Amino acid sequence: MTALRARLSATLLAVCLLFTGLAVAAPQRAAAAEPGYLMVHFIGEGASGQQMYLSHSTDGVHWNDLNGGGMVLRSPIGTKGVRDPALVRSPDGSRYWIVATDLCIGCGQNWDQSIKNGSRNLVVWESGDLVTWSEPWLLNVAGAIPDGRNAWAPEAIWDPETQDYFLYWATNVPLNGATKHRIYAARTSDFRTITTPQPYIERSGSQEIIDTQIIEVPAGTGAYRYVRASGDGQITLEGGNSILGPWTVLGDLSGIGLPGSLVEGPMWMKFNGTNKWALYLDQYSANRGYMPVLTTDPSNPAAYQKQASGDYTMGGTKKRHGWILNLTAAEEGRVLARWPSTPAQRLQSFNFQDRYVRQSNFDIRIDANVSPLDDSRFRLRPGLAGIGTVSFESVNFPGYFLRHANYDFQLVRNDGSAQFAADATFNKVAGLADPTWSSFQSYNHPDRYIRHYAYQLRLDPITTATGRSDATFRVTS
Repeated sequence: MTALRARLSATLLAVCLLFTGLAVAAPQRAAAAEPGYLMVHFIGEGASGQQMYLSHSTDGVHWNDLNGGGMVLRSPIGTKGVRDPALVRSPDGSRYWIVATDLCIGCGQNWDQSIKNGSRNLVVWESGDLVTWSEPWLLNVAGAIPDGRNAWAPEAIWDPETQDYFLYWATNVPLNGATKHRIYAARTSDFRTITTPQPYIERSGSQEIIDTQIIEVPAGTGAYRYVRASGDGQITLEGGNSILGPWTVLGDLSGIGLPGSLVEGPMWMKFNGTNKWALYLDQYSANRGYMPVLTTDPSNPAAYQKQASGDYTMGGTKKRHGWILNLTAAEEGRVLARWPSTPAQRLQSFNFQDRYVRQSNFDIRIDANVSPLDDSRFRLRPGLAGIGTVSFESVNFPGYFLRHANYDFQLVRNDGSAQFAADATFNKVAGLADPTWSSFQSYNHPDRYIRHYAYQLRLDPITTATGRSDATFRVTS
């Protein structure tokens, strides 16, 4: 009996250990299966760098550029440049907005001009699925502020107490003739109209404040419901139990070697499944983009820890002041399908090999010595209308595709219609003049092919040797 009991005890212990192992392993598997994170940001200066870019991370500290590192939205309005985006999701997940600074340094204004007489508008896009975005519009937020000179670094947070969005940004209202940025705020339900802007944060004396971002902290973590990080000479942390305050100064990050002279653009991210946060900071003084600082208590400056350079990677592009969204599985699937890392490519003419397909004022032709080069670069996307086909999306006008209308070609924004999809879809086949090259057969007019005629792109039937040469291209980088 003693031996039998011993064997039974051993068996029972093994079973318990098995289930214990499963119980420990299960949260690890669940955590690994969590959706990842989406960062919207800009990447630098110039007309192309000051646009909207996306990056994705599965763990919150290792980032990959989406869309091959290319822009995903371009602003054709206002200054024609955008910086400092906020990505806002409605509480029910049915709407999204990107709200950004209307600013293009070096392509319209310099810093001094933008500070003293910049755009009073923000640029706004709207989406119902996070991948198909509206045309942008301008939202005038600083025009009603007496002596308001600009509108920078917008942010927004849903306020459950008032059931609307609390929109806040920085505006320079000079003090005694000197620049002084303060934070102003208004309320909105649709990012098309706002209430009268009111002062929200103003530092004493001549001290300016520009970058502020608020997060809501779950109950049981720290002493405050909300924590905000601001660039005001330091990265100052404050805590409050209402968005309107009162706010208590908690400290700054100079104690971990990150004074405000080195970093700006604080951007919060909460890690999925754990009470752990990253506060990303833009290393503007070193021209290096974002780095993460980790904490388990956003309200405690002493709890923040800098990360060694080998503990995180930011991808191939420089990440500048932006916003991070914790994705749902459905959102992540849509985003990764829409913006895979498809390389930018060119279409070289077979019979004029110094010429490439390019857009010029949205008209399509073949030219030599294309400048800027991105006018002749496209991403060959899975066809909008059919499996096994291709569509050509512009690199410098993302969301715009080569489309035929009356057999002529234009670069046109995708309106989501079935007709657009059919007109912008092609079968890639062996080159009509040389099978080692390529030709592109129309999806909805299969007797016609893309060809050039007098250097203009057309959709024509091909019946001659000249036509076959005109309709043959090399896909090249």
